[in-house]
Amino acid sequence: MVGAPESQEIVKLLITGASGQLGTDLVLSARNSGHEVIAASHNDLDITDKSQVGRVVGDAKVDAIIHAAAWTAVDACESDPQKAMAVNRDGTANIVSAARESGARVIYISTDYVFDGTKSTPYIESDLPNPQSVYGASKLAGEQQLDLTTDQIVRISWVCGEHGANMVKTILRLAASNPTLTFVDDQIGSPTFTSDSAPAIVELATSDSAGIWHLTNQGSTSWFGFARDVLTCAGLDANRVIATTTELLQPARPAKRPANSVLDNARMRQANLTILDDYHIPLQRLVDVLTS
Repeated sequence: MVGAPESQEIVKLLITGASGQLGTDLVLSARNSGHEVIAASHNDLDITDKSQVGRVVGDAKVDAIIHAAAWTAVDACESDPQKAMAVNRDGTANIVSAARESGARVIYISTDYVFDGTKSTPYIESDLPNPQSVYGASKLAGEQQLDLTTDQIVRISWVCGEHGANMVKTILRLAASNPTLTFVDDQIGSPTFTSDSAPAIVELATSDSAGIWHLTNQGSTSWFGFARDVLTCAGLDANRVIATTTELLQPARPAKRPANSVLDNARMRQANLTILDDYHIPLQRLVDVLTS
């Protein structure tokens, strides 16, 4: 990352959610960068268990914690607010509390869902959050556990990667068994690919910077446009994708989605950090891997 903030000698990282879609690539990126990594999956660390978190973090003696563990099932969160808050708010509070005890800083992975989606232009880091779903509210409550003079919040959106479930895999699966695919054209966002975002998050985590960062691949699209892009990358006919609206979706989704969740990487540009590639580039790489 050209022009990154001056790096502190942070060489030991604890990564929560290490077996997840983003976590897997975070672990790989951190190790490839020469850092010592403790990879904690859900089986290794239940973030809702405060005493276990305190013990694991205390024993780890790390410089920083990249906290990627979360309950991200947006519609399931809607029907179980108690669990959503227990994991995304209280679990984060447990991580932060243990980090304070051990002298580590926390890098919290957050989401575009903290915004209401009504803004007509992309969201910058200083825009006021106003979540419209339980998931978004629980992630914002997690953000509020951090000390932004030392910690970092890194908001990402529309996450896709080789590991775990995501929309690219869903679109390819649907395309293999359906003549047409229907996607909404009234929700827009910035696709973020873990192959690109994970190294950038590791670099931010090992710098002396703090505060809120938006980190996405460049470019924005609707889910309809994204599905067309996926088919094009796979050498399939993009005209098989049919547009619909959120209102017409059957069955209706339990959780409200932000109509506009495009995140502007304003602070990255202001800090002269390298901006991630246009999303079409990592999308083609991912589709090639998934279809080979």
